[in-house]
Amino acid sequence: MAVYQGLIDKHGRQIEKRLLTTEIAGPTISGVRSPITNYPSEGLNPVRLANILKEADRGEPLRYLELAEQIEEKDPHYLGVLGTRRRQVSQLEITVEAASTDAEDEKDAEMVREWLKRDELTDELFNMLDAIGKGYSFTEIMWSTDLGTWTPEVLEWRDPRGFAFDRDGVTPLLIAEGGQHEPLLPYKFIHTIIRAKSGLPIRSGVARVATWSYMFKAFTNRDWAIFVQTFGQPIRIGKYGANPSQDDMTKLFSAVANIAGDCAAIIPESMKIEFVESKTISSSGDLYERRVDHLDRQVSKAVLGQTATTDAIAGGHAVGKEHRKVQEDIERADAKAMSAVLNRDLIRPWIWLRRGADHDRFPRLRIGRPDEKDVQQTVNGVEKLVKLGFKVKTQELYDLLQLSKPGDGDEVLGGVVEPPAPTPGLANPALQLAGATKPDPADALALDAALAAAQGNDEMFELMRDIIMGATSFEEVKREVAAISPTTPLTATSVALQQAMVIARLLGRQEILDGA
Repeated sequence: MAVYQGLIDKHGRQIEKRLLTTEIAGPTISGVRSPITNYPSEGLNPVRLANILKEADRGEPLRYLELAEQIEEKDPHYLGVLGTRRRQVSQLEITVEAASTDAEDEKDAEMVREWLKRDELTDELFNMLDAIGKGYSFTEIMWSTDLGTWTPEVLEWRDPRGFAFDRDGVTPLLIAEGGQHEPLLPYKFIHTIIRAKSGLPIRSGVARVATWSYMFKAFTNRDWAIFVQTFGQPIRIGKYGANPSQDDMTKLFSAVANIAGDCAAIIPESMKIEFVESKTISSSGDLYERRVDHLDRQVSKAVLGQTATTDAIAGGHAVGKEHRKVQEDIERADAKAMSAVLNRDLIRPWIWLRRGADHDRFPRLRIGRPDEKDVQQTVNGVEKLVKLGFKVKTQELYDLLQLSKPGDGDEVLGGVVEPPAPTPGLANPALQLAGATKPDPADALALDAALAAAQGNDEMFELMRDIIMGATSFEEVKREVAAISPTTPLTATSVALQQAMVIARLLGRQEILDGA
C-alpha cells in the first residue's frame, strides 16, 4: 500500500508526515525536557507540600510531578501497590474485533492482532499506566514506513514534565524549545488519563493522596529512628570511688561513651559500669510501627481499593475474597480506560493513515480477562435441558470446557452412554432406552406435559417476581399472593395439568388392559 503524500487529521488539519517518523518529545540534556530533576521531597513539610499542590492547580505542575516520581523511589509500600496495579493491566489478554465481516475490515483487524504480538508491548502499557499515579501520561508514537505502509514501530514513554495544559486545564500542549506551548501533533501521541476522582487531570491521580501519607510517614520514620538510637541501647552508667582525680573521671567517661560502638573498654578495677535497659522501648516502639502500618493501609486503599492483598490483618478468607473483588473491579475499570485510549489515539490514527481521514470503520481493541463462566453450573443445566427435549450444539460445550473435538482416528475416552434405569409405573419401559424408534404414545404425552410444566413454572416465576418487585414490604407480598385469583390466566400451567389428567387416565386404562 502506498504511503499517503498529503495527510490530514479528522479535523482537516494538515500533517507533516516527516514529523510522524521523527522523535519530537524526547529528553535533551540542555533543552526544556531535561532528564535532570530537582528533589522537592527533601525537607518536605505540610506548608511546602500545600504550596506544591497549589502550584500544580495553577498550571505549574513541575514540582508536583517531581515529587510524585520521588515518592515512588523512596516509599517501598507505595511503589509496591502502584506497581501491582500497573502490572495487572499491562499483562492482561488483548483481543481485537473487526469492524465488520468485510474482507478489508478483517484484514485491518488481523494487522492489529499481529502487531500486538510484539514483546515490547507489556512494558509500553506499563509505562502508559504511569497515569494511575500522576493522573495522566504521554506516549510518543514512532511511526515507520519501511515496508511501504504506516506501522507504529515503538511507543515511547515521555516525561510528563515536558507537557502542559491549556487554560481549560484539559487540552494538552507540548512544551517546545524556548518554552513555547504548542498543540500536540495529531497522530503522534497517546494521551492516557486514569482518574482516581473526577476533576482536572492534574488533580485526579492517586499520588495526590499518597504525597500526604508519604510526608507523615517520613516524620514517623525519622522520630522512630531517633527513638531507637536513644533507647535501643541500654543507658551506660559509670561509677567511681571516692575522691577521684580529673584524669580518672575523664577515662571513665570516655569508656562509657565509646563502649557501645567499640564493644570494649578498659577501666581501673576501682571503677564500675552498669547498663540500665529502658522499660519503654516495647510500648513506645510499637506506637511508631502502628502509625506507619496505618499510613500504609491508607495508601493501599487509595491505590488498590482494599488492604487484604497487602496486609496480613485482612480478617480471614471471606473478607479476603471480598477485597479481591474490589481489586478486580478497579482492574476492569483500568483495562476499559486503556482500551478506549488505545482505540482513540492509536488504532484510529493508524487506520486513517492507511485509508484516509474519511474512513469510518475501525478494528476494536479490548483489554481484559475473558468472561468467567461457572462450568459446573452450565453443564448441570444443559443436562437437565437435554432431558426436557432441548437441543445444544456439542461444539459450544467443547469450547466451554476448553477441549478440542476428537477427529477420526483419535484415541478417546467415553462415548458410551449407559441406558437409564426403567421407571416403575410407565408402560413398555424398554422404549425409554436411548435410540428407541417407536416411543409409546403415553410416553410422548408425558414428555409434552413435562415441557408444558416447565413453561408453567416460568409463568408462575414471572407472576411472583412482578409481585415481589412491586411490593414495598413483606406483608404486602403476602397480601398480594393471597389475593391471586383462581381465574388468573396461566396457560402453560393449565395445559400441563390437563395433560397430566389425560396421561393418568390413559395409563390406568392400559394397566387394566394389560392385566386382563
